[in-house]
Amino acid sequence: QVQLVESGGGSVQAGGSLRLSCAASAHTVENYAMAWFRQVPGKEREGVASSTNGGSTLYADSVKGRFTVSRDIAKKTFYLEMDDLKPEDTGMYYCAADAEGPSPSAWGLGLLQENDFDYWGQGTQVTVSS
Repeated sequence: QVQLVESGGGSVQAGGSLRLSCAASAHTVENYAMAWFRQVPGKEREGVASSTNGGSTLYADSVKGRFTVSRDIAKKTFYLEMDDLKPEDTGMYYCAADAEGPSPSAWGLGLLQENDFDYWGQGTQVTVSS
């Protein structure tokens, strides 16, 4: 059973930074593809960024150059570093994991797909004020 626990959300002004953490087992962090999604009420969940266990990364166009994913196997944690935050980054952020990770179509489109990930955390709220 893969368990994911997010933390690090909060309220910040535009231009600020936050780092989200996703705690998991060492096995998960070392071997699974992991990703961050976000959702605002009334909208579909949106893929933000992911990395495979081999180090390949995929970012949404809206966050490229501002967000960075990383993982620390020793600390059993997957991170999302968010810089230069904008009000449109506001949402509930979810950590996700999957044994295989993004599908070929996702890589081809450069677009993370929710149904490519089997395991999900409960989410952490990020609010960016202008």
